Amino acid sequence: MPRLGETYDIEIETTSKPPAEYNTDEYFELDLPVAPAIMIGDEILVEGSDISEEKLEVAICKSLGLPPPEPKKKGMLGRLLKK
Repeated sequence: MPRLGETYDIEIETTSKPPAEYNTDEYFELDLPVAPAIMIGDEILVEGSDISEEKLEVAICKSLGLPPPEPKKKGMLGRLLKK
């Protein structure tokens, strides 16, 4: 994510706590997403799982009103594995 913060005019805030702190009543009262999570503004993009860098970049562009980035070309191994 730091690289995306350098590419786009966005502020990235990372919050890291021990897992036990995310499972408290006090945390749930904050109405924040289940960790790991990514929020763009008030929108929860993903919670409880990871997201690909490509999907995150598309969501950032959408939020900023920019056209989506060009899809990255896949190498032979990527095409074979369909990643």
